[in-house]
Amino acid sequence: MTQAEIKLCSLLLQEHFGEIVEKIGVHLIRTGSQPLRVIAHDTGTSLDQVKKALCVLIQHNLVIYQVNKRGVVEYEAQCSRVLRMLRYPRYIYTAKTLYSDTGELIVEELLLNGKMAMSAVVKKVADRLTETMEDGKTMDYAEVSNTFVRLADTHFVQRCPLVPATENSDPGPPPPAPTLVINEKDMYLVPKLSLIGKGKRRRSSDEDATGEPKAKRPKHTTDNKEPVPDDGIYWQANLDRFHQHFRDQGIVSAVANRMDQTSSEIVRTMLRMSEITTSSSAPFTQPLSSNEIFRSLPVGYNISKQVLDQYLTLLADDPLEFVGKSGDSGGGMYVINLHKALGSLATATLESVIQERFGSRCARIFRLVLQKKHLEQKQVEDFAMIPAKEAKDMLYKMLSENFISLQEIPKTPDHAPSRTFYLYTVNILSAARMLLHRCYKSVANLIERRQFETKENKRLLEKSQRVEAIIASMQATGAEEAQLQEIEEMITAPERQQLETLKRNVNKLDACEIQVDETIFLLESYIESTVKRQ
Repeated sequence: MTQAEIKLCSLLLQEHFGEIVEKIGVHLIRTGSQPLRVIAHDTGTSLDQVKKALCVLIQHNLVIYQVNKRGVVEYEAQCSRVLRMLRYPRYIYTAKTLYSDTGELIVEELLLNGKMAMSAVVKKVADRLTETMEDGKTMDYAEVSNTFVRLADTHFVQRCPLVPATENSDPGPPPPAPTLVINEKDMYLVPKLSLIGKGKRRRSSDEDATGEPKAKRPKHTTDNKEPVPDDGIYWQANLDRFHQHFRDQGIVSAVANRMDQTSSEIVRTMLRMSEITTSSSAPFTQPLSSNEIFRSLPVGYNISKQVLDQYLTLLADDPLEFVGKSGDSGGGMYVINLHKALGSLATATLESVIQERFGSRCARIFRLVLQKKHLEQKQVEDFAMIPAKEAKDMLYKMLSENFISLQEIPKTPDHAPSRTFYLYTVNILSAARMLLHRCYKSVANLIERRQFETKENKRLLEKSQRVEAIIASMQATGAEEAQLQEIEEMITAPERQQLETLKRNVNKLDACEIQVDETIFLLESYIESTVKRQ
């Protein structure tokens, strides 16, 4: 765990959950697995506050617990899961793209609350959608429920592990911590709920849905609540499935850039056919026959079987080897080499970074060393057709930044420089790790800059919010245009300009965070895939 990752985790926890949760979370990330009383003692926080903070972290899957050999419950932070919070906007946007506004709000609610019952999600989302609709229109529970089922069918949401039902005959004392289990078959099984109703609009705070003031409301309404049909069955967003979708999108767009739109559509079809059957960590997709691919192509994509076979042969013969041929049955069996595809995407990212930082000549040298595997300095100068002095400067610049490495091969045991070969080589894995570390530092800097910008203009932001609230309440009571104009003039022209600048800067910083996270995702996927194969 590097300092850059710990700092980023600290900023994300503080932004999402506040100072106490951030203090406990960062302490667990630094120290590893620890029992409750040790956490309270080391952080100087009251036991009650530590318990509440751990509840929040466990609810959001950021901390796991286990019973050690002595029977003591220990808590351990999941740093990689904390860093996923940076990707929440992307998960939500993906759900919106695939399943419209309803899917977006379902995933948003699950990410904001960690774990939720399906009935609670459906009601909350229906209410939120009804709020945004015109007067007289409402969102039906059944419609939201159908979208939830579709998300479960495509594995974007999954059930949380449960405490198994114990037999009453067991007389022993209860375990110090419950063991949560989930059956693989039930992970995406949606309970049969007959949710009948529509979303409700929020009333003013002193009235309930029927329009009765709070004081007149009968007190017995809370006592006779009906049991929820899916009580105890909780759901969470399946982040691995989202990552699989992002990876597939990256591969499709890479094929489109390298070849053409038709090739990318064929690869998209192959990925879509194997997205449920192939695990997110598999190096290859399931083998698919040419006939199956032809039948599964999108409707209206008018290409003949012969043209498809030609495209598949072209893809299989491509030096990048995104698509491989695994057999000849069924018109030819084809797979997508996910590991090679991630390697190519990571290499392209490194090349792009070198080109932006050091220029096109350095990128040429980097590609050359990558292609030839090992080269001496003289060979680099000759092959790249760059003067010796410039080539030397560029090689040393990339060497000092850890983009390329130097390998010594001595002719004699004494390692004398005059009798040693010095070969330049590229280790993609170590370069990717170095770049990933820099990306973590960049995101932490972006978050700190955004917080600084908002803190500097805190007074102005509060004034703007107050004015907006006054205008909204006056519009609701039917105020005249002249009165509204007068309120708007409370914010002067320079202040309005300052607000515009702030908004533009914050939006730019937000966009940068998301863009850097795309690079982080790509590098993380490549490193994970490579480590698993070693």
